[in-house]
This record gives sequence, C-alpha cells and structure tokens, in this order.
Amino acid sequence: MTVARDIMTTDVVSVRPATPINEIAAMLAAKRISAAPVVDETGSPVGMVSEGDLIGRNEADREARRDWWLDILAEGETLNSEYLASLHPSATTAATIMSAPVIVVEETTEITEIARLLEEYHIKRVPVLRDGRIIGIVSRADLVRALAASTMPSKDDHHATAHGLLSAIAALDQHLHDSQPPRTTHPLQVIAPATPVNTAVSAQRFRDLVTEYRNRQHKHRDDVQRAAANHVQDEIRELVQHHVDDGYWQATLTKALEAAQRGEKEYLLLRFPNGLCSDGGRAINAPMPDWPKTLRGEAAEIYLRWERDLKPRGFHLYARVLEFPNGFPGDIGLFLGWE
Repeated sequence: MTVARDIMTTDVVSVRPATPINEIAAMLAAKRISAAPVVDETGSPVGMVSEGDLIGRNEADREARRDWWLDILAEGETLNSEYLASLHPSATTAATIMSAPVIVVEETTEITEIARLLEEYHIKRVPVLRDGRIIGIVSRADLVRALAASTMPSKDDHHATAHGLLSAIAALDQHLHDSQPPRTTHPLQVIAPATPVNTAVSAQRFRDLVTEYRNRQHKHRDDVQRAAANHVQDEIRELVQHHVDDGYWQATLTKALEAAQRGEKEYLLLRFPNGLCSDGGRAINAPMPDWPKTLRGEAAEIYLRWERDLKPRGFHLYARVLEFPNGFPGDIGLFLGWE
C-alpha cells in the first residue's frame, strides 16, 4: 500500500499570509515551481498561492504573459497602475490572492485517494500534514512518478511481510499474557495493613495530608484536561484524513432531505472542533465574511462541494459556534439551509 509519505516532495517552500506578491513571484521563479502553500505561524496551511493567482485566471492571457509578468514582479518593477488594477485591485499579499480553503491529506492517505481528490476538486497538488503541520506536498507529477516506478512485489518483500506478520502475532500473544488480570485473594482471606498506623498525631501531618489530597486533585484535573486535548487532536486528525467522496456526499444530502420532510429549515452537515479552523474559529465567531478561508479538512471539502453543487440551486451554507467552554469558542457547526 503506497501512501502520501512514500511519494511526497519533502522540500516544501511556503509563504506567510503577509508575504508580498513580488516576493512570492521571485520565489516561484527561483525555485522553478508553480505554487506554494500559505501557512500561519504554527505551520498549518491556510491557502495555496500559484502562478494563476498572481497573473490571472484567463487561460489565454496567462499563457501569453506568464514569463515577463513573473519576472517583473520578481524584480520589483512598477507596472502601469491601471493595468495592475484591472488584474488584482488590492492583491498585495498572499492573503489577498490565495486560493482557500485548501484540500489537505495526512501522511498515511493512500495515493488512490489522493488521485481522486485531485480529480474531484480540479487541483494539481495537496499539502501533506502531520499533527496539523505541513511536512510535504504531493502533486500530479509525484503520482505519475509513483505509477511509473511501481513493480510487482519481490520474494524479499513477501519474506518481509511474513516476518512482520509473525512478529505481530508474537507481540499480540505477549500483550494478552501481560494484560491478564492479577490473581485475586480468597474472599475469606484477611489482609493485614502494609504499615502500622502512626499514633503520633500532629497538625502538621494533617496539613500534609490536605496538601497531598489537593496535589492528587490537581494532577487528576490536569490528566483529564490533557486527555481531552489529545482527544480533540485525534478528532482533528480524523477530520483531515476523512475525505468527502460522492457516496458520502449523497448520503449527507439524503439526510438533509429527510430533515426538510420533518419540517426543519436547516441541517447540521458537520460538527467539528474549533481547532480544525486555521484561526481557532475566531472568524466564524465574529463573524467575518472570509470565514470560509479558515476551514480545513472535511469542513473545507464540504464547503467546496456546496459551492459547486448546491449554491447555484439556492442553498445556503453557514457556520456558527455551538458552545463556549470557559468563554472561548468550542465546537463549530456547519449548516445547510434552504430558507
């Protein structure tokens, strides 16, 4: 099974949202690449900026002026102000011209799924994430190279697979042995206390006991909070790994139809942690008109599906914060509305 980390390009060149377009053009020209991810201060992707974003989306115009347009931007030369305004009235940084939301994959995503995403969303590349940060990029060229290099497994591969299977079975047997419950004592057996009761009573000893209790309480609270945070991170990773295919999308729309039949005016398409948004949900809570650009993972794919399939048919899509633990945005809901 070939996955993203097996074929990705690891030498990733990225830009920040505030990077000026002339610096972006210089980087693309110097590296001989056609696009770069836009990342926030944590290294999480918030968009993609490409030659098409820099030089316009008209195919004929783009091909006609590609080289000199990038060269002029890269060298910092001043263009005719009217001509520049006709292309991008306020395109001065990556944030103002980048394509967002961005489709991403995890390092364990299979290349067949990556190929489907490139075809489904008409994109040329996807960033590869580990713990929410970019560690590589898979492009159409990477997929083609992987296809060209694919061969039938050798005898050594079969031997390695068999050896790995035997090792896994041995590890499982050891785990089952180790996880057996300890032998219990007979119910009639009386167990004496491990240590005798200290009859030397003092107020300091009582204070120490109170301190020990509070320390245990604090540790328990910290452990619960740490476990909750790890659960949220696991959920975010799952939402990044789960991609919206045609079957899933049709099943979702069927559930929305059933909601309308029950007299409801909206349907919750997805509930997700605010950490799936690149800004922690602040733009959605504000709300700000560019909140869709902050979406990542499954939420971003649902938005793009709506924009392509449902928006032209009169459906609405909106997001709102569903809860505010400790006064801060928590889980966010993505809703489909028809009124």
